[in-house]
Amino acid sequence: MKRIRAFVVDDEPPARKRLVELLEREPDIEVAGVFARPGEALEAMERASPDLLFLDVQMPELDGFAVLERSKADPPPVTVFVTAYDAYALKAFEVQALDYLLKPFSDERFEAALARARQRLASREREALGERLLSLVEGDRAARSERFLERVVIRKPGRILFLDVAAIEWIEAAGVYVTVHEGGREHLLRESLGALETKLDPSRFARIHRSTLVALDRVKELRIDDAGGHRVVLRDGSTLRLSRRHREGLEDRLSEAR
Repeated sequence: MKRIRAFVVDDEPPARKRLVELLEREPDIEVAGVFARPGEALEAMERASPDLLFLDVQMPELDGFAVLERSKADPPPVTVFVTAYDAYALKAFEVQALDYLLKPFSDERFEAALARARQRLASREREALGERLLSLVEGDRAARSERFLERVVIRKPGRILFLDVAAIEWIEAAGVYVTVHEGGREHLLRESLGALETKLDPSRFARIHRSTLVALDRVKELRIDDAGGHRVVLRDGSTLRLSRRHREGLEDRLSEAR
């Protein structure tokens, strides 16, 4: 279990002692720093950012608001102000403090503040996880786009055609060649269907027959003919044979496509 790292900053020894005793009762809390001087607390926060900060408002040198203002902790700790004066409550919430404990406070009031702190930290952790997952997905997409072909090179008499993969509708095997179908045109490419398939993004192309690859975004519908055979109908009207072996997988791929 990951423990919550807490700092206590208060210039009054009895107040510090009480907060530490209460925190040490909690198995998920690590009291990582106890400070009487706000300057020392700031230095420690730069070295190791706490998750949770119990911070007195009125202290010599710097008050609690100045501590937060000068702190370079990233992310900033979840902060609970602790003070004997209720006059600072509004300002505490203006600087986005989580809670405001008015001395003397009961054990129950402390537990309520700690429960809110746990919720805030859990929410922050979920958000951070979401950002990390999004970053991984985006990184995977970038890696995929670099790994798979974006264009194929078609050599024709007297010219070389650079054909965008996004324009390809379907591909069929033709011995040691493949025929690439694009916009009603056919292009002969000297490469086997299996070798070309490994170079194409599998999220964009699917095998529908041992001799045929199809672009998923060009599929309009699936049909069953009078003889019980399955066919793939493309947006341009082309009708292609769909083998039983590949039918179920193609249906799943099409239902998942965005």
